[in-house]
Amino acid sequence: MRLGVLDVGSNTVHLLVVDAHRGAAPVPARSEKSVLRLAERINKSGELTRAGADELVKTVADARVSAEKLGCDDFMAFATSALREADNAAKVLQRVTDETGVELEVLSGEDEARYTFLAARRWYGWSAGRLLVLDIGGGSLEIAAGVDETPDFATSLPFGAGRITRTRFSGDPPTRGEVIDATDWLAEQLAPVAKKLAKLGEPDRVVATSKTFRSLARLTGAAPSSAGPRARRVLTETGLRQLLAFISRMSASDLADLEGVSASRAHQLVAGALVAQATMRAISQPEVEICPWALREGVILRRLDQTDHEDHTVVDSQ
Repeated sequence: MRLGVLDVGSNTVHLLVVDAHRGAAPVPARSEKSVLRLAERINKSGELTRAGADELVKTVADARVSAEKLGCDDFMAFATSALREADNAAKVLQRVTDETGVELEVLSGEDEARYTFLAARRWYGWSAGRLLVLDIGGGSLEIAAGVDETPDFATSLPFGAGRITRTRFSGDPPTRGEVIDATDWLAEQLAPVAKKLAKLGEPDRVVATSKTFRSLARLTGAAPSSAGPRARRVLTETGLRQLLAFISRMSASDLADLEGVSASRAHQLVAGALVAQATMRAISQPEVEICPWALREGVILRRLDQTDHEDHTVVDSQ
């Protein structure tokens, strides 16, 4: 079965085409990305701008054409925090459907956390024990923990790297005062969540997903992407602290020149590092392991779980 999955995020729209069937690991066949930065196209009235909606419609239409050309048996599309929070989301979604034929599903923050957790559980298996999974997106931070495939705890917090950049920083690079204030504010905001997690018990394995965590790990010495997805990669709080002292004084254009940092996300790298550091400190974890699977893989796996192996039809779970 060839499946096309379109992820409409706060920064990028990502089409991932995989060959997969139930019970097997999805094998990537093609990946296409478009940088739209939808979260930055929300106007003061809380609505996605006309220009932003126009580009979204065109990008979704192009992705569907690509999926068809690549011979996808199924195509699914979902959106995360940027559209979830836009006041005119319903209107934009209807326009996408009318003009492209694609029904774009807006995931709740908790669903994002659950699907990401599922991906990490499948990647590491049952031997990982109690998992704690962290994911930093452009608009939100997802945290999930548990011993099964469905987490016992799942939450989404408005602490995405792009959001922190827009709301806590005034310049490029941010001032030292802004970095200190953001650090203190994040610690205060994360304290209640850390208390809830502590009641669940100590995790056996703490893992992190997302481009932000991968970039931070690479900058602190983790293996490059060329080493393959099975290379063990970790991000330590010590390494992160040292990295922050360095990158917090750099402009986005200079950060984009660093290995492992994409130009489209360089402007929010410092904020992402602050969120990562604050989260690791809040949960008292000196290091996290980088999981190559994340939200997209979780959505794919859930879809495959609901699909009949022979004819690819969705099985009624009722």
